[in-house]
Amino acid sequence: MNQHVMADDLREKIIANPDVLLEDVDVMRALVGANEAPAGGNIVDLRSVAMDRLEARLDRLEDTHRTVIAAAYDNLAGTNQVHRAILRMMDAQTFEQFLADLCGEVADILRVDAIRLVLETTDPDALSNDDAVFAVMPENYVDGYITLGRNMPARQVTLRPFQKVGGSLYGPRAPYIQSEACLKVDLGPDRMPAMLVMGSEDPHQFTSQQATDLLTFFAGVFERVARRWLG
Repeated sequence: MNQHVMADDLREKIIANPDVLLEDVDVMRALVGANEAPAGGNIVDLRSVAMDRLEARLDRLEDTHRTVIAAAYDNLAGTNQVHRAILRMMDAQTFEQFLADLCGEVADILRVDAIRLVLETTDPDALSNDDAVFAVMPENYVDGYITLGRNMPARQVTLRPFQKVGGSLYGPRAPYIQSEACLKVDLGPDRMPAMLVMGSEDPHQFTSQQATDLLTFFAGVFERVARRWLG
C-alpha cells in the first residue's frame, strides 16, 4: 500500500470520526504548532478550534461540578433533618408524648405538612379514622394503599405524587397535599402491618426519582422506638 493510499485512508477515518482527533491533546498540540507557520486564508485556525473545544469542555466540567456540589449539599441537609427528627423522636418520655411529637415537632423538622400512623385490625368495631395521629383501618389496607391496589409487592418506602386515594388519611389537609411518602413499618411479630404516611403541599418534596435511604433509616428507627412503647 503506497503512502498516498494510506493518507487517503487516514483522511477518511478523521472525517468519519473527527471527535477522536479533537479529544486527543497531543495531536491537537502538534496541529496547533504546525499551524503557527504562515498559511493561506483557506487554512482552518486550529488554535481557535482547540480553544473553543477546551472552553466547551470546561463549561461541561463546571456544570457537573455545580450539580455534584448541589446534590451533596441537599443530601447533607436531608441527613441532618432526619437525624434531628430521630433524636427528637427518641427524646419522648411517654408514649403520648412520642405520638404528639411525631405529628408535631418531628413533622416540623422534616418539613412535612402531615404525618399519620396507620394500623390494621381484623376487628370491625375497632376501625377509626377520627384520631389526629392514628388511623385504624381494615386488614390489607396498608399494602393496598401503597400499591394503589395493583398486584405487586409493597416497597418499604414509596415516594410519589398524592393520588387522592384514601385522602381521609390527611383529614382536612387532604385537598392541599401534593406529594407523599409511604413508609411501611413492622411493629413486631405479633402485630399486623402498619404504615407511616407523610404528606407535603410541595409537589416536588416526594418524587419517585429521589433516593429512599434516609427515609428507610428513619422507618427503621421508628419501628424500634415504637416497639419499645408497645411492649
